[in-house]
Amino acid sequence: MQWCTSAGTLKIITAGKERAKAQCHELGENRYRGGSGPLQVSRGKTNHPLHKAFIEAGRQAGYPFTDDMNGYQQEGVGWMDMTIYKGKRWSTASAYLRPALGRPNLKAEVRCLTTKILFDGNRAVGVEYIQNGQKKKVFAEKEVIVSGGAINSPQLLMLSGIGNADDLKQLGIPVIQHLPGVGNNLQDHLELYVQQQCTQPITLYKAQKPFHMVKIGLEWLTMFTGYGATAHMESGGFIRSRPKVAHPDIQFHFLPSQVIDHGRVTPKIEAYQVHVGPMRSTSTGWLKLKSTNPLDHPIIQPNYLTTDIDVWEFRQCVKLSREIFAQKAFDPFRGPEALPGPQVQSDADIDAFVRQKADTAYHPSCTCKMGSPSDPMAVVDSNARVLGLEKLRVIDASIMPSIVSGNLNAPTIMMAEKTADIIRGRPALVDSGVPVYQPPTLDTQR
Repeated sequence: MQWCTSAGTLKIITAGKERAKAQCHELGENRYRGGSGPLQVSRGKTNHPLHKAFIEAGRQAGYPFTDDMNGYQQEGVGWMDMTIYKGKRWSTASAYLRPALGRPNLKAEVRCLTTKILFDGNRAVGVEYIQNGQKKKVFAEKEVIVSGGAINSPQLLMLSGIGNADDLKQLGIPVIQHLPGVGNNLQDHLELYVQQQCTQPITLYKAQKPFHMVKIGLEWLTMFTGYGATAHMESGGFIRSRPKVAHPDIQFHFLPSQVIDHGRVTPKIEAYQVHVGPMRSTSTGWLKLKSTNPLDHPIIQPNYLTTDIDVWEFRQCVKLSREIFAQKAFDPFRGPEALPGPQVQSDADIDAFVRQKADTAYHPSCTCKMGSPSDPMAVVDSNARVLGLEKLRVIDASIMPSIVSGNLNAPTIMMAEKTADIIRGRPALVDSGVPVYQPPTLDTQR
């Protein structure tokens, strides 16, 4: 619902119903979430004291508690939902694909790279792909649906002759449809870590030592319980960066551990951290083909932090995170600041830290944006059909007109559910009167 306000005019206003249709939430069904869908959703089970401290510190800093940040009230701090079921990650493959693999009308191929969409005139008729070194083709009786994600979908479209005609001609690719928006409008969520040393040995530091990792792994393999059965980001929050902002534009994920280089480096100290970043940055990037070889990664230019407001918002992220960590709830646990570090105080120092440490939250989107035919940068229409072509749709995070104010997994599943109903001719699920939280005032930041 609140995730997709920017796309409300493009038939995504029924997002709440589609998301509820997808979900099977362990806390049961209500007007904002589902209780009988294929996608299992749960809350964390560790009951870790540092998660409790983060939520209480957020409240002490003046932010409200929300009992469901994916429901009526996104704004505030609280417990986060996770797509974990009985200790295992519940992906869309678990929810949708594996239960359907036995159907006679479905055949799934693996270890394939799709290299080109095949056309008869302006009508998509199939795809070409490589499997085990062999080039193969498969043909569609009804439609071709591309769901490669915000990087691979525009890459495949361009390899197939759909994109900026001038760029395609430079590479010798025959132009099927001139759509300059393909690969443009790239948006992502950046984040960074604010880390605090912990004075008590209760973080995940010891859990990441080899001996403990073996114990955790054995418990998970035998019973699917324990520290291996959670993503550990069980608490978090959504807040507004400044007055006059109508709904949250900063997101927190709290973790009772130190993370270095996305977990590729073992933690060095007992510490806790918050992953924080703006959700509606104004900087946009692009991607283009490097060559006509489908195996070549495209050239990606995200253009992060190229506007003054984006720089300011990240500076605010650091300051607001520090403020939460300074609250009384963390007094029993708070050691020296590890990142950015006590030496980073001035705006210039914070900006330099952001440029050095900010990193992708793995939310690329918007590179095949949905829009009206009159929009020169639109790639698909409100039914996810590629403009100017027949029998071809794109359904993934690339079709978002602008990035959503939160993680991309659930909104992307919602869009897929909604487009599946459109393809099958099912009526839209509508609950237009759903109430949504409004801050008591926009004159203050909280």
